Amino acid sequence: MLNRLFLFLQYPFVRYALIVGVLIALCSSLLGVTLVLKRFSYIGDGLSHVAFGAMSIAAVMNLTNNMLLVLPVTVLCAVLLLRTGQRARIKGDAAIAMISVAALAFGYLIMNVCSTSANLSGDVCTTLFGSTSILTLTLSEVKLCIALSVLVVVVFVLCYNRIFAVTFDENFAKATGMKAEVCNLLIAVVTAVIIVLAMNLVGSLLISALVVFPALSAMRLCKSFRGVTVCSAVFAVVCAFSGIVISILAGTPVGSTIVATDVVAFVICNFGGRIMGGIGR
Repeated sequence: MLNRLFLFLQYPFVRYALIVGVLIALCSSLLGVTLVLKRFSYIGDGLSHVAFGAMSIAAVMNLTNNMLLVLPVTVLCAVLLLRTGQRARIKGDAAIAMISVAALAFGYLIMNVCSTSANLSGDVCTTLFGSTSILTLTLSEVKLCIALSVLVVVVFVLCYNRIFAVTFDENFAKATGMKAEVCNLLIAVVTAVIIVLAMNLVGSLLISALVVFPALSAMRLCKSFRGVTVCSAVFAVVCAFSGIVISILAGTPVGSTIVATDVVAFVICNFGGRIMGGIGR
């Protein structure tokens, strides 16, 4: 099996898939801890549906680079979700459900009415659950992913203290003079960028797993925010790398395999946390 793996690693498309997959998983895990603690983890699922709707429009318009449309639309909806969710009439969870369902329905409707593809069901399935496009990445797409991933990591590191404060006590952060709204807006925009990057990796229906599972796994073992963040990043990278390798060797869908690996890691961490808790008592 190792010989077969080394044989596959000689091909550039396999190396590209591993680089992109690991970077996307890393970025997802960093923001995932904050989103889970703020009870806003479902925003990943909502924005992924928005990205699906935008991707449907891009497909109908025959855009060669659909990110030119998908990324701005998803970022705009992330801002709208934040603004709408802060109002008394429409709470955050209701706003996410409203926008995500509408985007998913209109996206599928547009693909049915306007699409000229001969394999509509296949296009929808690959968009929802991920496709083999992660194994057909070009060098320019890999460079774009690396640039956006580095930007996400740099923003997170530079704004770590602000993100920490907003995550645990937003009212106290405001009382100290911190602009919590700007920090929340930054989190929403960075989350939207991550969602768009992850569309080709796991599909729009499985993106929230990259955000939620590493964070929940890390919370079973670590207690501090810094510890959970670092542990979540490690779990995400290991699971993404393992999932892609297993997918290539076994011929299974990339996105589903990565999510299955995350689920297995969560189960192991859950049992490990209980054992550590029992020993501690």
